[in-house]
Amino acid sequence: MHPRWLIAASAMALFTHSGCAAPTPPPNIVLIYVDDLGWRDLGVMGSEYYETPNIDALASQGIRFTQAYSNAPNCAPARASLLSGLYPPRHGVYTVGTAERGEAANRRLVPVDNLTDLSLATVTLAEALAGRGYATGHVGKWHLGGPGFEAAAQGFAWSVAGDASGAPPSYFHPYARNGRSLPDLDDGDDGEYLTDRLTDEALRFLDGHRDEPFFLYLSHYGVHTPIQAKAELEQYYRDKPPGTGHDNPTYAAMIQSVDESVGRLLRRLDERDLRDDTIVIFFSDNGGFGPATSMAPLRGSKGMLYEGGIRVPLSVRWPGTIRAGTVSDTPVIGVDLFPTLLAAAGIDPSGDPPLDGIDLTPLLTATGPIPDRPLFWHFPAYLEADASVPGPWRTTPAAAVRRGGYKLVTFFEDGRNELYDLTADLGETRDLADKDPERTAQLRALLESWWAETGAWIPTEPNPLYEAGSP
Repeated sequence: MHPRWLIAASAMALFTHSGCAAPTPPPNIVLIYVDDLGWRDLGVMGSEYYETPNIDALASQGIRFTQAYSNAPNCAPARASLLSGLYPPRHGVYTVGTAERGEAANRRLVPVDNLTDLSLATVTLAEALAGRGYATGHVGKWHLGGPGFEAAAQGFAWSVAGDASGAPPSYFHPYARNGRSLPDLDDGDDGEYLTDRLTDEALRFLDGHRDEPFFLYLSHYGVHTPIQAKAELEQYYRDKPPGTGHDNPTYAAMIQSVDESVGRLLRRLDERDLRDDTIVIFFSDNGGFGPATSMAPLRGSKGMLYEGGIRVPLSVRWPGTIRAGTVSDTPVIGVDLFPTLLAAAGIDPSGDPPLDGIDLTPLLTATGPIPDRPLFWHFPAYLEADASVPGPWRTTPAAAVRRGGYKLVTFFEDGRNELYDLTADLGETRDLADKDPERTAQLRALLESWWAETGAWIPTEPNPLYEAGSP
């Protein structure tokens, strides 16, 4: 049995069998994970076009992080890290599907042999919380493995609508296209909208477990492609003047549906008198999809290690513990949620192997800072959009580290390093690598030490199919 399981089981035994007065039950946890929502895609984050009153209200009722990061620039590795508390080199899910995207002749190096299943040997957040006596439920996107590796095999006693794929076949019932359909959603009216249906299922789970501690992982497919929305909402945004960089009415309508979902969930917590007993987290898995939205002033988008690909919205509400209206500029990252939620549930987050994140409780409770530490990203893969998609959407194998206000991005094909001062240059427009070689060397050494510690796969083997002069 894994050491962390022993810790969780011991805590649960104390909770249920102690002869002393019953301790306060652990808080319920609702984790709302949105797919491909950009850093600036909320009203509270500065959008003048998208309307998100419920998500904005949630942010005002707790803490909003302005420098929160995903663990990866695309979906599957970010999710694997969220649920394992481990950086990608430790679980081997580096990208979505194959790392060999684009034409072979354009790839200078042989990329990683990527894993698409999260190992069953990994202790997930759901498994740890289940050991503490939590009812565990997953609704929506899974994307961490097919049969035998689905949510039900990773600690979720109840799961709806998740499979190995990263996008839904359609956002409208019967949620089917080209022979694929989402599991568990056969019933329903034609034309039913997926975001609404997933919310219905989430509310059903909440109602069924309101008398015991529960962990609800509402993993929306929205706002991932295909870009599809309800016609009446789409028309509303067609009639609305665009905002700075935001002008896609269908995408805007998808965001509004997610916002309405959040509103329904928060109201149900109020109706069941669960508000004060529940931690609610709103988070995005990676940066926004470049052809649909803009992350400006951040550089780049989903698929890139520039800020637009990895900096995301994050808000946490915990009445009585987090002071309403708190805003934190401290850099935090997805793996931090695992130890933070274990601590909230009364589970010792230490164990073997150790988690890569740190407990954010001092920030949540305003009792002090968290330790200074570097943040890491490792993406030894290729990504390339269809040639018909405009814009620089090609990513080559890269890695990055941030410490303090400085961030180093290194590219494996040519060994190039780029250094940015994010405090003075949020848009990463001024590469300081040549002007500050000492800091560049320090951050590169930090990155190399982390590679060795985590056993990160480094692409060095030349691709024999590469044709010089290719992109």
